Amino acid sequence: MKALIKPVILAFFISSYGISSYAQDAVSILWKVDKVIFAPRDKQGKVKMILKDKSGNEKVREAIMMQKGIDKKLYRYTQPESQVGVATLTLPGDETWLYMPAFGKPKKIDLLAKSQAFTGTDFSYEDMEPRTYSDRFIPKLLEAGQTEYVLELVPKSAQSEYSRVVAHINKANSYPVLLEYYDKQKKKIKEASYVFEKIGPYWNAKEVTMTDLRKSHSTRTLMSDVKFDQGLSDELFTVEKLKQ
Repeated sequence: MKALIKPVILAFFISSYGISSYAQDAVSILWKVDKVIFAPRDKQGKVKMILKDKSGNEKVREAIMMQKGIDKKLYRYTQPESQVGVATLTLPGDETWLYMPAFGKPKKIDLLAKSQAFTGTDFSYEDMEPRTYSDRFIPKLLEAGQTEYVLELVPKSAQSEYSRVVAHINKANSYPVLLEYYDKQKKKIKEASYVFEKIGPYWNAKEVTMTDLRKSHSTRTLMSDVKFDQGLSDELFTVEKLKQ
């Protein structure tokens, strides 16, 4: 009997170490993704959004985007005429504000409303939060292929609209290639594909396409004139500045 106990104990420790190592790998991979995406001190550029419905009809919007650090982000629409002046601001502490000229003043977005569409696109306010993946999700490594890691990301917040997100991560450069979003009923409802380019020392998502599988509708965003580390002022990221 004693002869059997030692192999069993040894197998238990090996198994436990393997599970712990696997979990640690997932945390490390996600940390590297955050390091790539949030490496710049600040970032600004032009954003073109192409909204396409199931019949192939398209609507085009244009905006300027500015981000400072991890948790300050501003979108301000410049085209079409009906959208000019609409702006969104995200601040530390999960604080999001929306300004529409028709409102006359900025409106704070409630946490429960973050599953709603981001200014009519296929992104939700939750999708657009400038927070690290490590802060938002608990990762699990599902697969380590030749070119990609596949992670399961479980939201830390019970208020998330998702039960999980399956992330396909480029192994060589640690940026996301595809994100698959599942609702609380474990059904895949959206997916986002990414195309990255290197600008100087940083990787930038020059193209992101979010597809809502329930509506057969997509939003394709294209970034241009991207500049990094311009020393953007904190004053640009204030609720008072939204009306400007």
